[in-house]
Amino acid sequence: MENVDFDIAIIGAGPVGLALACALDKLPGIRPTVALFQADHPVMHNPAQDTRVLALNHGSRVFLEQLHGWPDQYAAIETVHVSQKGRLGRTLISHTDFDVAALGYVVPYRAVHASLQQHVNEGRTLRLAGAPATVTSEPDSATACVSQNGKIYRARIVVQCDGAKPDTKLRDYNQHAIITSARAALPRPGWAWERFTREGPLAVLPHPVFADAQSIVWCTSPTRARELLAADDANFSRALTEHFGDRLGAFCVLEPRHIFPLALSVTRNTVNGRVVTIGNAAQALHPVAGQGLNLGLRDVAGLLRALQPWLIDPTQDPQPALTTFAGSRRTDRGITRQLTDFMPRIFTTGNPLVEHACGLSLLALDLTEPLRRPLARHLLQGYRN
Repeated sequence: MENVDFDIAIIGAGPVGLALACALDKLPGIRPTVALFQADHPVMHNPAQDTRVLALNHGSRVFLEQLHGWPDQYAAIETVHVSQKGRLGRTLISHTDFDVAALGYVVPYRAVHASLQQHVNEGRTLRLAGAPATVTSEPDSATACVSQNGKIYRARIVVQCDGAKPDTKLRDYNQHAIITSARAALPRPGWAWERFTREGPLAVLPHPVFADAQSIVWCTSPTRARELLAADDANFSRALTEHFGDRLGAFCVLEPRHIFPLALSVTRNTVNGRVVTIGNAAQALHPVAGQGLNLGLRDVAGLLRALQPWLIDPTQDPQPALTTFAGSRRTDRGITRQLTDFMPRIFTTGNPLVEHACGLSLLALDLTEPLRRPLARHLLQGYRN
């Protein structure tokens, strides 16, 4: 057997990588050696200054609470209202349909990151910060290599959580997301709104920090996004009110705006030798329905289940466990990817016939519980096998 530095090396210290490190550290009676490789550079993303919010479903909250990584700041989503601007038809989904306290929660990115990071710091995981780590794996090798800061480390398994792989398939949506927050004149606590428009979807969510305020994710064309970014607060607030409609009254923007280009990226092979890819490294999704981190956390849970026999006896070959993991995640990844890819494209065709069909579909979902329940169940907890 080759000499190894770690049983498991985790690449990426975002919420998915941190959640995996926390989960491995809390396994009863199992003590794998784990290293977490974090890119630490002045031009890299600083989680403590990230103003984004995350939509986490009921299943994700349960999982994070088990890791003691649930943040103190959050806003519950009790009702989801889905509609299409300028067309009839809408769908309402309520937490009472599923006998849960909430369908989901809106949490600050930085709060989730800080909570998980604190527990990793208090645990046994070795954290290695520096330049972005690179990973190499030979097909017949019993280890994979991680290079950082001129040093090479060997691990029995490498879990890549950040960074796109070379075999990634991309789709450019030709949309940018504008992220900000705004206070509404007529707020509805506990309500989340997904408003489909020809520009792209507009999500209006309860804000986890500001009272009677909403988190805004406005998807639109790159040109329109740049115009809205440059507008003063008064003109942006008027544009947001006009675009969303009068259900919540007039909006007043609260925070600076940030824009992010939107694209779909999906890796074709989540397992390559001793390297397994999860989270954003495996799939980066359109933000519609807020499924990105939820899917990544289900990747973590699925990987832990698949690896459990190997974690009990690390002298075994982990390859069968990795193959099992890849197969077990295929359906959930596929359904979630297709759902979040289809919705922002079908509603932006500009074709009146398609728009009317979408409106009728929303109406049918609202009137027919057997049609609505599978979609809502997937958004609530994902596909479970």
